[in-house]
Amino acid sequence: MARRTRAETLDNNDPPKENAQRNVKVKVEKVKQEAAKGKARRVDSDEEEEDQQLEPSQPDGDEGAADAEADEGAESEEEEENDEDDEEGTPRGRKRARVNSMGGSVPSSPNKGTQRERVQTLPRDDDGFIPGSIVRIRLQNFVTYDWVEFHPGPYLNMILGPNGTGKSSIACAICLGLNWPPSILGRASELSSFVKNDKETGYIEIELKGAKGEQNLVIRRNLSAKSRSSNFILNGQSSTGKEISSHMTKLNVQVGNLCSFLPQDKVSQFAQMTPQQLLRETQRAAGDINLTKWHDTLISSGKEHKSIQERIKDDQEQLRTMEERNAQLERDVARYQERKRIEKEISVLEVLIPVNEYHEAKERYVKVKERQRELHARVTQLRDRNAPVHAKLEQLAGQYKDFEKAREKKKNASKQKFQQMKANWAESEKLENEAEEVTNKLDGLKRAEKDRAKKIKDLENLIKKWEHDINNPPELEDLQVIVDEEKQRQLNTQHNGTRNRMEELQDRQRTNVEASAAEKFKINESMDELKRLDDERHRKLENLRSWDRDHADAVVWLRNNQNRFKMEVFEPPMICCSVPDKRFTNAVEACFNANQLKTLVAQCEEDYELLNRSLNDSNEAGLRKDARINTWYRPKLEHTVAAPPMTEEELKSLGFDAYAIDKINCPDGLLWYLKRELNMHRTAIGLDGSNVEVSKAMEAVSRFGSRGEGGGATFIAGKVINVVQRSRYGKRAAQNMTRDVRPARNLVSSAVDPEIKRRLDQTIQEARQALEVINEDANTLAAEERGIRAEEAQFKKKYEAIDARKQKVNDAKKHLATLSARLLTNKNKLKELENEPSADEERARLKKKLLDLSKKRVKIAKAYIQLIHAAIADQTAATRSGLEFLQVGANKSALEALCQQKDERYQRALAEFEEADQIFLAAKADAKEKRDISVALVRGMDREFQDQFSKMEMDGSVHDRTVEQLRADLEVQQANLEMIMQTNPGVVEQYERRKAEIDKLTKSLEDRGRVSLRLEREIKNARDNWQPALESLVESIGKKFSAAFDRIGCAGEIRISPHDDYDKWAIDILVKFRDKEKLQLLTGQRQSGGERSLTTILYLMSLTEEARTPFSLVDEINQGMDQRAERAVHNSMIEVTCKPDSGQYFLITPKLLPDLNYHERMKVLCVNNGDWLPEEKGIGNMMSLIDTFVKVRDRSSRAV
Repeated sequence: MARRTRAETLDNNDPPKENAQRNVKVKVEKVKQEAAKGKARRVDSDEEEEDQQLEPSQPDGDEGAADAEADEGAESEEEEENDEDDEEGTPRGRKRARVNSMGGSVPSSPNKGTQRERVQTLPRDDDGFIPGSIVRIRLQNFVTYDWVEFHPGPYLNMILGPNGTGKSSIACAICLGLNWPPSILGRASELSSFVKNDKETGYIEIELKGAKGEQNLVIRRNLSAKSRSSNFILNGQSSTGKEISSHMTKLNVQVGNLCSFLPQDKVSQFAQMTPQQLLRETQRAAGDINLTKWHDTLISSGKEHKSIQERIKDDQEQLRTMEERNAQLERDVARYQERKRIEKEISVLEVLIPVNEYHEAKERYVKVKERQRELHARVTQLRDRNAPVHAKLEQLAGQYKDFEKAREKKKNASKQKFQQMKANWAESEKLENEAEEVTNKLDGLKRAEKDRAKKIKDLENLIKKWEHDINNPPELEDLQVIVDEEKQRQLNTQHNGTRNRMEELQDRQRTNVEASAAEKFKINESMDELKRLDDERHRKLENLRSWDRDHADAVVWLRNNQNRFKMEVFEPPMICCSVPDKRFTNAVEACFNANQLKTLVAQCEEDYELLNRSLNDSNEAGLRKDARINTWYRPKLEHTVAAPPMTEEELKSLGFDAYAIDKINCPDGLLWYLKRELNMHRTAIGLDGSNVEVSKAMEAVSRFGSRGEGGGATFIAGKVINVVQRSRYGKRAAQNMTRDVRPARNLVSSAVDPEIKRRLDQTIQEARQALEVINEDANTLAAEERGIRAEEAQFKKKYEAIDARKQKVNDAKKHLATLSARLLTNKNKLKELENEPSADEERARLKKKLLDLSKKRVKIAKAYIQLIHAAIADQTAATRSGLEFLQVGANKSALEALCQQKDERYQRALAEFEEADQIFLAAKADAKEKRDISVALVRGMDREFQDQFSKMEMDGSVHDRTVEQLRADLEVQQANLEMIMQTNPGVVEQYERRKAEIDKLTKSLEDRGRVSLRLEREIKNARDNWQPALESLVESIGKKFSAAFDRIGCAGEIRISPHDDYDKWAIDILVKFRDKEKLQLLTGQRQSGGERSLTTILYLMSLTEEARTPFSLVDEINQGMDQRAERAVHNSMIEVTCKPDSGQYFLITPKLLPDLNYHERMKVLCVNNGDWLPEEKGIGNMMSLIDTFVKVRDRSSRAV
């Protein structure tokens, strides 16, 4: 039967309905609707990371994306809330601020009220429950529960039960069921971890009291053991974590606040909260709903105001410095400005001179232009008078050209005839050469006939000889006899056997060589190992490897990468340090702890970062994934290290031998580590403990230095280490803690293990003996190889002899085949010679060809004669045209002479015109050049000069002075410029730039001053609201807190600790548990666990009456309390939590004292959970068992 556990609850008071029938009147105050919309927001903190872990969290989502949805929802609701705050007054104590023209906001009608109004939860319903209170809890397959359902009361609920029954699981269920993250509980981080073992699913169902007149909220969260996600059901409908968080915000449920929800694993963190965190958590849990917002406003505005004030101060100092510097430059600037004025005047003159030069050049151009126009008119008149003669001359020139063309045409025709005659002559020459060649062939026919007869005879003789050689071949060996298959097979078999023996021999030789190499490797490796064993640094590294392999691998990596570091990085002290005097080895090593002996030490921050990045932050060094290497670096500041507590004389007089640092050898750079981290320069060593006066030594080493440093040190007397410190409390008396000095294991010079050395020597000896045997086998194999190679040479000679005989037979056969081919070719040649035509036929053919050539030459001669006659006719016509051409040319020359006589006056006028025209063009070019120069200069000047130049042109003053006068003025200004010393333009630029910066900085100061005034008004408005409300809240809590401590015979006080920075305002809890003590600040270290628990519960009880949350919970807060304190706390808790206007409260505890006070409004819930509960629900009810027990006891008493 499967194990099944179930929890039952025992109610020892009437049900809630019966309580309601008692007509218990609960006084409540009506609060504004907006107060219900406060949200459990994450409180930002500027404290350290461990403080941030104590901050309350937002409810988590029902699945992976629910957190993001919740954040978005919180932002939108926060905007709506801000809008409502703007309507009735924001937490900063002002209405919506409007932006003025200067960019600052102007508050309107700030709240000046200083009387704190009691802020309570939502109105209590008729059944006694406050909206948001827990009415019912049901769990299935949750942690220790199979199934449970119980109904808490509206006031104090005491949950009792032995350890391990599931009391704290109820706190976990409340937290997770209302959509807060598991991190608040300080237990498992995954939702799946809360499903009962061996179960796949489970759920949490919580019923919360709804607002008056509205239905209750039934929230169910389904969990899965196989998934991190979950889902919600709200009032029977599927819902999201965002919606659940929204309802929690409206009901002001603050499970994430340690002041209202304190799980068992978070009890210790309450005392460890900083006073600043305590103030913020108290604000969130109680008092005015706007306290946190006012505080946030003060923090942000205060920081901004402080920053602006610092910037204003810096800017004012900078402004004063800049003004002083500019005052020193004013004389240089004046001189520079005067020089610039003269330079500007010079630049004006340099422009006016070209302008006036252009003006004068233009006047000259106008005069020359008039002269040029007059001469041009005269030349035109003379040219028109001689026009008829020139017209006749042009007519003759036309005729002259026509006759010249006709003559050229006749000459060209004659040339063509001569070219045709030349072509005919060349053709005739060609035919003549061919005829001569044919004649030569006729003469050579007899010679060719003789040559043909001789070739035929030679070929017949050669054919006869080759036929004889072919028919009578030489005697040759038979190839079948030479290549006898049986003999060849036997020879090949014998040869293959030799080759197989050679291959087998080579395999044996290869095996022999490999065995020899292996034995040599063993010898070398063993010898290297012996050498490494003799190396002390290597032995120490091996010792480190046997101790911590990761650090040994890190040392090997460091040795291979030392060049990457800027300075030397030291290996761990157990490797690089030694103790020369062996008597001090145990004492010196006792100064180190295990991690310090393995630490790698860097000398600069850059090397330290590279070392960490390579060894710890990445896998660059190839270490294990979870390896963590100890590294160290601190800036070398000698003044931060306390001096030795005793002088050398005092050291000797008290029986000490030396300081530890004087007895250790190490690199110089490592001394700072030994001083800063181990205080070895302050650790005195006395080898003989009987000579050391411990009491005087304690007094000596606990003295304070001149700067207040010291106050404690370590000394070693014989085999005992004495750690002397001063108490932090009271009179700060010296305290001494002792421990024994253990034998050193790491700084001793480790000797070589003789067994290892013997084993290595034996390995070397065995390898050498094996090597001698291998060498003998190698000699034997070499002799065998020589014999096989000799046999191989004999086989080679036999094969070569057979190949030579075969080659001789093949060469002879090849020669006969070649003769047969040549014989056939020569026979074909002989046949061709015999079939050639006879000489008579060739002679007749050549004579016929010679006759044809003669006929062609006759035809060409006739055509040549005709061309000669035509050429003579063309030449005659060309001569006639030439005479006519000459006659027209003579007439043209005579007319030109007549024209020249008539044009003498015209030419003189033309020459005079051309001279004037040259002068005109030169004047025009000069004026244009000067105009371009002057225009470019004017356009190149600045706008101011151009405007001034335009005015001078309009009034004519630009031409008041001549060029000579302007040049004289220019020389004067240049002389004045030389008299003024040159000033660095950078000085003036610096002056102007600084002047602009001064103006800009002045304006910035004015703007920041206005912003500072605005922030001061905001801070004043917020503080006028926040501080009185906070003081009133703390005063109210403090009175209850002090009264609670008075009731138990102790003293307690709560104070506000103000500070200039509003984020450092704090609530200090001061307590005193003994009569002789003074009030001391509650910390996580000063008080005992029971004292912290007592203080925590009393503070939470004092806060309860001021709280705004519908329910609060504390888990096992009474652990560590004595009976007196626990009883007093219980009675106080009942008094506080059972008032008519008290909220719902859960107290979880595994134990209670007997005869405690009881109140009718409280409800006791006993957890009855274990292996032997019945499987069916309703059976084995604990209340029924108690009733039965009471009845039996009553019957027994009556019977007696």
